[in-house]
Amino acid sequence: MTFAHIEYLLLLLLLVPYFLWYLFRHKESEPSMRVSSALVYQYTPKSFRARLIHLPFVLRVVSFIMIVLVLARPQTSNNWKDTEIEGIDIMLVVDVSTSMLAEDLKPNRLEAAKSVASDFIKGRPSDNIGLTIFAGEAYTQCPMTTDHAVLLNLFRDVKCDIAQRGLISDGTAVGMGIANAVSRLKESKAKSKVIILLTDGTNNSGDISPLTAADIAKTFGIRVYTIGVGTNGLAPYPYPVAGGVQYVNLPVEIDTKTLAKIADVTEGAFYRATDNEKLKEVYQKIDKLEKTKMNVKKYSKRYEAYQPFALIAAICLLLELLLRISVLKRIP
Repeated sequence: MTFAHIEYLLLLLLLVPYFLWYLFRHKESEPSMRVSSALVYQYTPKSFRARLIHLPFVLRVVSFIMIVLVLARPQTSNNWKDTEIEGIDIMLVVDVSTSMLAEDLKPNRLEAAKSVASDFIKGRPSDNIGLTIFAGEAYTQCPMTTDHAVLLNLFRDVKCDIAQRGLISDGTAVGMGIANAVSRLKESKAKSKVIILLTDGTNNSGDISPLTAADIAKTFGIRVYTIGVGTNGLAPYPYPVAGGVQYVNLPVEIDTKTLAKIADVTEGAFYRATDNEKLKEVYQKIDKLEKTKMNVKKYSKRYEAYQPFALIAAICLLLELLLRISVLKRIP
């Protein structure tokens, strides 16, 4: 435990003159009478009230000490700790174009992908994982981190409406998604560097082609696992109309050849995910990858710890007050 204002502890030195004052004052204020000999009172038992005569003083001293500790702001330790863990570096690259709202996977493609990927993240506590999202453009939603609570919170907020709201252009820029993830992984020292790319369409946007991005990933020793999400044939898509939603069956157009080629170039694997079970297969494959040691700085947050001291001070002051107006009440 540490103190934010440790200088307040110097106030405890005031207890020394207070002890001396109480000692001399007590001797002078005690009533007395002259007797020839006090031996007759030697074995007289002390009354209950006499035994409690110094208790208010003790309670007052304890209260003062507790109040000083509260002023000094006791806190739990706050430090960085270097630890060495084993894991791999992974960038999740998720398509958030409006077509991901199709409901051939339940509740829709994006939510199904988020659910399975979140379970994967929770099962890999030692991995350094980040998140890139893309539609017609790509950007990093979360840099690589071992703080998976933060990652999961950011992942939970991913929606397909960012293109609808005009934050990024709509479309499917597979090459840009891969390139963005590569920029996060290229400086990594891990032996295994992985991109998990999930999309439901064909590349139709961006300045970098998917195969060019795959070649760049290969240059940095990054494996790309590609997942084509969506059933074969037609998929129900919720189309907003006045007063509600109308479902329209849209054809599923996934460029499986390009996705397979990306995986082949980077020594990864291509998967067709028509349901949640297929999505899990790619994560089971990644579990078999070689792990590597990483140095991680862990941060422990500082918390205020004054509450117990404040409670003890309040109880002592209350007890002293009750004793003085009841059992130890003095009548002049």
